Amino acid sequence: MSISAKDVMKLREATGAGMMDCKKALTEADGDFDRAVEILRKKGQQVSEKRADREANQGLILINISDDHSKAAAIEVNCETDFVARNDDFQASAQSFLDVAFEKEIGSIDELKQQEIDGLTIAKHLDEMVGKIGEKIKIGRVLFIESSGDLVKYIHPGNQLGVIVEFESSIDDADVAKDVAMQIAAMNPLAVTRDGVDTSIVEKELEIAKEQLLNEGKPAEIAEKASQGKLRRFYEERVLLEQKFVKDNGISVKEYLEQNDAPLVRSYHRLQLGEA
Repeated sequence: MSISAKDVMKLREATGAGMMDCKKALTEADGDFDRAVEILRKKGQQVSEKRADREANQGLILINISDDHSKAAAIEVNCETDFVARNDDFQASAQSFLDVAFEKEIGSIDELKQQEIDGLTIAKHLDEMVGKIGEKIKIGRVLFIESSGDLVKYIHPGNQLGVIVEFESSIDDADVAKDVAMQIAAMNPLAVTRDGVDTSIVEKELEIAKEQLLNEGKPAEIAEKASQGKLRRFYEERVLLEQKFVKDNGISVKEYLEQNDAPLVRSYHRLQLGEA
C-alpha cells in the first residue's frame, strides 16, 4: 500500500525514529500506526511514549482530601486555551464543581452534571460558561475515593497534573508522603506492584525483548533467558515500589518507605490533563 509522507512524519514525531525506519515500519504494518510502533521497538529502536496524535486539552486538575485523609475527590475541567484555564472565574467554577463531587461523594460525570449549584444544574452552568467564554468547556473526569488507610494528594504547579496516593495505613511523615506522590507524578508507573501490571503488557514486553535479542544474533535459547532480564528491568522502570527513588537512585521506593517506617502504597490515581 502507499504510505504518505504525512504518515511517516507523524510516526517520526511520535517515536523519534529515522524517516526511512518509519517508512519501512509503516509499510510492514500496512499503515497501522500502533503496529508500526511495535515493529520499531522490536528492531531495537528507542521510541518515545509521546503520541503525536494526542491533543492535550487545556484546563485544570483539582483535588480535595478530607481532614482525616479517608476521602478524596478529583476533577478535570477542560477548556480550549491556557488563557481561559488561568481565568479566576473558570477556576472558581471548577472548584465549585469539585466541592459538590466531594460533599455528595460522586464519581460519575453524568451524575455530577445533574447536581445543582445556586439553583442551576452543573450541566447548565457549563452551558453558560461556554456562552460567556466562547470556548468548549467540559468535565473530563471526576473521581471519588474512600480508604481505610491514608489518602494523600499532590498537585503539580500549574494544575495540569495531580496525584492521589492511598497508603495501607496512617502515614505520619508528610514529607515522605509527598515524595512518593511526586515520584508517581514524575515517573508515571503502570502499577504499585508487579501483580498489578496487565498480563498482556508483560507478554508484549517479553515478545519485544526476545525479538530484539534475536535480531542482535542471539540464539533462541539465550534470547529466551535474557528476555527475562529485560523484563526485570522493565519492572524496575514501570512498577512503583521497584522504581529507583528519584531523590536517591541507590534505593527503591519500597526501601525508602521502609527506611522511614512508612506504610506501603496500596493504590494511586495519576491524573494528567488531556489523558482522560
